[in-house]
Amino acid sequence: MPTLSSPPVSHPPLSHLPDLTRPSSDRTSAQQLGSPAGLDLQAAAVPDRAPLVTIRSARAGDIPALCAMIAELAAHHGDTAPLDADTLARDLFGPVPWITALVAEAAGTLIGYAILVPLYRAQLGVRGMDLHHLFVRDAHRGTGIGRHLVAKARQEARRAGCAYLSVSAATGNVQAHRFYESEDFTPGPVTGMRYVQALR
Repeated sequence: MPTLSSPPVSHPPLSHLPDLTRPSSDRTSAQQLGSPAGLDLQAAAVPDRAPLVTIRSARAGDIPALCAMIAELAAHHGDTAPLDADTLARDLFGPVPWITALVAEAAGTLIGYAILVPLYRAQLGVRGMDLHHLFVRDAHRGTGIGRHLVAKARQEARRAGCAYLSVSAATGNVQAHRFYESEDFTPGPVTGMRYVQALR
């Protein structure tokens, strides 16, 4: 299961985006996923892995484990994660929630997460959602947890009225490219320049 740290990139035109109004026939549909509060999945028989995995929205009590996994993902890419629990709590549950977090839980332990960030195309009046982070801990990779997190991300995007779900992967991360293409993401060209200004 690939991991992702998503640099901002330009997005493909809507004509190249998958239709989020219909579930894909070869994976769990939004109806099968159940309510946005959570999803119970019977996991395949894997040594040292709990038989039941739940994919659900993050709760306040998940903040320490989420911070730890974000740090693990940063370390995987040779980066550091100065994020602290108070900042993550602010962005998930504060007066102006900025992100949505989904978690994979087994036997009371978080084993993976996804972070979603809203997008908007003003000229079209179209909402989208960016799959900013996708991470599964080493011991549980290759068991389908990442696919279930992506399926839950689709459900959340539909529930928010989004027309598309996007994701970015580093140019050389071929494993991630293959994974996202197997999940019906359509690759698009990266064009133009992105400028950043620090706000003080």
